[in-house]
Amino acid sequence: MAVKHRATFTKRERERARQQHREEKEAKRLQRLAEKKEREPMATGEDPDIAGIVPGPQPPQDID
Repeated sequence: MAVKHRATFTKRERERARQQHREEKEAKRLQRLAEKKEREPMATGEDPDIAGIVPGPQPPQDID
């Protein structure tokens, strides 16, 4: 009796998984693009990472 190999089935499953991964990746990319369009524009001349920081000595932190 001949032995049937599962190569065709496993290859089909692999291709299906790759296609699903590509679709998920594309959906995430489109979602990020839509979120980027919805955000309000950044104020020019002000770095959002340091906005609101006061230069100079900082008050001591209470360490228990």
